[in-house]
Amino acid sequence: MKPLIPPQYLPEHYLPFNVPGVGLIFGITGVMLVGALTANLFGRTLVTYSEMMLARMPIVRSVYRTLKQIFETVLSKNGGSFKRVGLIEFPRRGLYAIVFLAGEPPLEVEEKIGNGNPMITVFMPNGPNPTTGFIVFVQASEVIPLDLSVEDAAKLVVSAGLVAPDQQERLRELAKRKPKPVHEEEPVV
Repeated sequence: MKPLIPPQYLPEHYLPFNVPGVGLIFGITGVMLVGALTANLFGRTLVTYSEMMLARMPIVRSVYRTLKQIFETVLSKNGGSFKRVGLIEFPRRGLYAIVFLAGEPPLEVEEKIGNGNPMITVFMPNGPNPTTGFIVFVQASEVIPLDLSVEDAAKLVVSAGLVAPDQQERLRELAKRKPKPVHEEEPVV
């Protein structure tokens, strides 16, 4: 930030020594000002006009709309972010993969491959990078729901299966239990 500040506003212009952190202070102040401006009517109007301008640009328009929709969905408190976790058999019978349940598939997908059975859209993440994966449309009957929280399932995926959250809870429960009294048994003769 310091190279962007005019020299007459820098303390070094008036003082014989360098003052550290001036650029950081100006940066934080600038971010706060931008936030305050966008929160009021002037800022909202400016953001609206900026979005209208982006909506008129041919290539930028599609990228911007897609990213905006993704961020609004993921960051919304009541939005369509993943709320449940399940298992599906993948890549073959007898092997299971963790999936995040995303909701109902588009109507066209359900009509063409559902054959009258209810379908569900799931996201199957790749470990250890859960931001990549597969969007899979499966019959709802093929998904085995889990009581695992989304956060615990994400930890399991990121750790490549090394961190099993439910084991930690079981260990805590066992540690809290009182030891059972040991009964003396008769020696076997």
